[in-house]
Amino acid sequence: MVQGMRMPTTADLMSMWNASGLKEKLIFTFGMLVLFRLGIHLPLFGINNEYFSNLASQNNILGFLDLFSGGALGKVSIFALGIGPYITSSIIMQLMAVVIPALEKLQKEDGEAGRRKLSQYTRLFTVVLAAFQGFIFMAFMAKTGAITAGVNHNMFYISSVLTLTAGSVLVMWMSELITEKGIGNGGSLIIFVGILSGIPLYSSRTAQMIQGQPSLGWNLMLLLTIFFITMVFIVIMQEAIRKVIIVNPKRQVGNKVYGGVNTFIPFKLNPGGVMPIIFAVAILLFPSTILSIVGQANLPPGVLQDIVVTLNRIFNPSGLTYYAIYFLMIVALTFFYASIMPNMQPKEIADNLKKYGSSIPGVKPGRPTADALDNILTKTIFIGAMGLGCIALVPAFASYITGITTLQGIGATSLIIMVGVALDFINQIKTHLLARNYETFLKE
Repeated sequence: MVQGMRMPTTADLMSMWNASGLKEKLIFTFGMLVLFRLGIHLPLFGINNEYFSNLASQNNILGFLDLFSGGALGKVSIFALGIGPYITSSIIMQLMAVVIPALEKLQKEDGEAGRRKLSQYTRLFTVVLAAFQGFIFMAFMAKTGAITAGVNHNMFYISSVLTLTAGSVLVMWMSELITEKGIGNGGSLIIFVGILSGIPLYSSRTAQMIQGQPSLGWNLMLLLTIFFITMVFIVIMQEAIRKVIIVNPKRQVGNKVYGGVNTFIPFKLNPGGVMPIIFAVAILLFPSTILSIVGQANLPPGVLQDIVVTLNRIFNPSGLTYYAIYFLMIVALTFFYASIMPNMQPKEIADNLKKYGSSIPGVKPGRPTADALDNILTKTIFIGAMGLGCIALVPAFASYITGITTLQGIGATSLIIMVGVALDFINQIKTHLLARNYETFLKE
């Protein structure tokens, strides 16, 4: 064992559990996640669940949506829309805050009150999106014949859309409560638990595939090795930082001199964590869902039908064009997410350094410092964005090359989200412990 490192003892673990506030936060977080999982098993009235579940397992887009809803879509439960409308609404509001001055003012200048107001707009827009997606989803159900016979269609539509909207709002509320009163990001944890719940199913399908074709056993070993290596690189990407050295001025108080110690500003290689991945998936799944539903309609032969077929091919999660768009969106959203983070604004950092008399070695204070920081951030984020995009594609191509397609659901996007959310969850626990002076447990 490397000198200076030690494994946590039982006393350390008990100290963590009894840390002020941590036990309550963990219990609250797990309790809300259990409630979410219970809600997944509450089905909508008037749906042939078995028929639709088989349909979802055969449709790539529906299968992908079902993965991110934690199986709620396949079961056609009250949580079938999941956290999707809330995430989509958050993305749209953040994009609008960049282009609409009034929203930008709320986000950057009006402090906590402005951010609360912006959050309220996001919630209201989530209700609108959930109602729209609920209506589209029920129209799709009607087209596929998943509605049981003898159901009054008008009342069924109204009650189902209202139920799906209410279910999505309830998931949003759970997510915000976890973020506020629990540990970790509520939305990410809900997606994480949903993906985790699908692992037994994918493992079972893979086992059946290997039993039918024993020659694929070595291919499976190769695929799992690639998955493991990918996880290692994900951890590196999540934890890597670029240190910018800062020279602090000396201050003399009486006969003593203070300061003058060099410090550094840590810029994360991947500042957005898993959010660019989640945002990219949410944006791409929206047109995929609409196109999948339109594709079920009996469109007359012609230009419109050709356009729908072409767009379906482009946005199909198993197509090469989809992955190319997915890669570009991850890169773009990584830059976007970094641009809205308060601790990654070159001008503000340069102003604060100048205010306290600190500087970057060899760089003049003020505008030159801001330009230097902007250059450093651009290069750092570019490396992080390209790395994140490449890592997102590796497991998917590995599944294609090895022929083990039954694990595609837990590859690529899902793998990054699971590892990223788990790391963020652990880091937040460590931060909480440090705040409670539990350095002994974390000492390496």
